[in-house]
Amino acid sequence: MFKKLINLFVYRELLYNLAMKDIKGRYKQTIIGAGWAIFQPFVMMIVFTIVFSIFAKIPSKKIPYPLFAFCGLSVWAFFSSSITKAVSSIIQNVNLVTKIYFPREILPFSSISAAFLDFIIAMFLCFLMTLFYGITLSPYIFLFPIILIIQLLLISGLSLFFSALNVFKRDINYLIPIFLQIWMFLSPVVYPVAIVPSQYKHLYMLNPAAGIIEGYRSCLLYGSMPSLKPLIWAGILSLFIFLLSYFFFKKVEMKFADII
Repeated sequence: MFKKLINLFVYRELLYNLAMKDIKGRYKQTIIGAGWAIFQPFVMMIVFTIVFSIFAKIPSKKIPYPLFAFCGLSVWAFFSSSITKAVSSIIQNVNLVTKIYFPREILPFSSISAAFLDFIIAMFLCFLMTLFYGITLSPYIFLFPIILIIQLLLISGLSLFFSALNVFKRDINYLIPIFLQIWMFLSPVVYPVAIVPSQYKHLYMLNPAAGIIEGYRSCLLYGSMPSLKPLIWAGILSLFIFLLSYFFFKKVEMKFADII
């Protein structure tokens, strides 16, 4: 398995070109271009600020709610956009799959790479918002890359599994948006973990997205050490999902050209 992962380096130019094709195609003939990377989380931030902060008075641990929500929505947008686009990546590139050989995992990985650029842009704006609200960054900000690696493992694992499964069962493409919508509201994207009833909190934190989102907020907004237990659990589970999904993907990839 590790040799196959290393082999991806040989095809790095193909991965780069597919990712750039996705990025250029997404922003081609648009007015604000890459600004769309922050448009969705920014608009959703306004909506949730009105609903949860002004109307419902949801607490946000003394962090201005717009910043609290934007951070969570930016992280979630990376989850949602990556998985949604990766699921259909093999089907949408049928000409490549049926004509030439290359590691098929490059297709979902290129979708993730394109969404990653949007995530970087959104998180840069989140950083500017921390300056605007007068929040001082702490040394824990250096934990950001570790949390990002955990998130990438989870996104990659789910993308590999669902993109392969979508070749055999096209219903997956319709179920994924529903799955992501439910998963979002089961994660602390627009509300803090503190409001989860204590009797359910242990079960709630089994959700790896909860540990990842709270990890980002801890090192970026709260200026504190992320809770290690949920973050370690998220890391272990994400690695397990990635390895299992990669094994499944490589096992069935030779059937893609025949089925598509």
